[in-house]
Amino acid sequence: MNRVKLEIITPVHNRREETIQCLTSLRRADLSGIECHIIIVDDGSTDGTAEAVLAEFPDVEIVKGNGELWYTAGTNRGLEAALRHAPDYILAINNDSIFDEKCVKNLVECAKSNPRSVIGALLLNWEAPHQLFQVSPRWELWSGGFRHWRRQTVWTVPADPWEVELIVGNCVLYPAEAVREVGLMDEKRFDQYGDAEYTPRMRRRGWRLLIEPRARVFCKPNDLVTGFRKLPFRKKFEAIFTNVTGPYSLKRRLNMSLGGAPNLMQGILAIPIFFIRYLLGRNIEGSWGMAQDEKPLAETFASSVIPRR
Repeated sequence: MNRVKLEIITPVHNRREETIQCLTSLRRADLSGIECHIIIVDDGSTDGTAEAVLAEFPDVEIVKGNGELWYTAGTNRGLEAALRHAPDYILAINNDSIFDEKCVKNLVECAKSNPRSVIGALLLNWEAPHQLFQVSPRWELWSGGFRHWRRQTVWTVPADPWEVELIVGNCVLYPAEAVREVGLMDEKRFDQYGDAEYTPRMRRRGWRLLIEPRARVFCKPNDLVTGFRKLPFRKKFEAIFTNVTGPYSLKRRLNMSLGGAPNLMQGILAIPIFFIRYLLGRNIEGSWGMAQDEKPLAETFASSVIPRR
């Protein structure tokens, strides 16, 4: 039987220890039936990341960046390098991740069982390993865009894969055919958040987006964000208009809404709704949102479950 050809890619900038930890977990992975090759896009690291990787993992391919790629362009350089190896699938990951032994194999098996599907892993917070992290966001116009869940755990998700509207880019298995058909991430509009529009664009092109709950990966939590309402006026102005990669950036919010929304009108309407909710202290992404009740994802997405074959 032919082995599946898999390329694993990740952009890196000055995260030597996290990268070694990530690669060590992949070394322990069950890759039976999978021919795996890893590509690191080292974007101008000055902490010896590339040298440390090659010393311990000499088969890893290093693609050099100039230090100005950010996430999106770094991932694109990895996708380009991966396609040159003619793979069946490309697994794009964050380097601050630890992989369950069966994660990669379960992702590949899910993709093989579901043609024309892009597969996301079950992302878990490595500080609270039962807690979901950025999994299965749902578009809600009156929330101001995609709603991320705060109270979900490994016990509240469907047992089988389920269809979603967006897959966060921490760990995504792309059929190489999908990348060739749809193209690369939009690095001109999205320096740091190219995943916000990439899988929705694939979905609009007829690719189904699935989460495989048996594929588990433990992720470093995002840094805490200072409450917008507590910022002085000058800081608010900078956060909205100057810091284009920050969480409150108008440019970022505009591009994410237009790129990920179900249609152009909803994308436009979501932007003022988002900032009005911020000013009122009713932001679904802030402390108010964290206090709201949530149904288990197994109920919320019951009609989207794909029974396992």
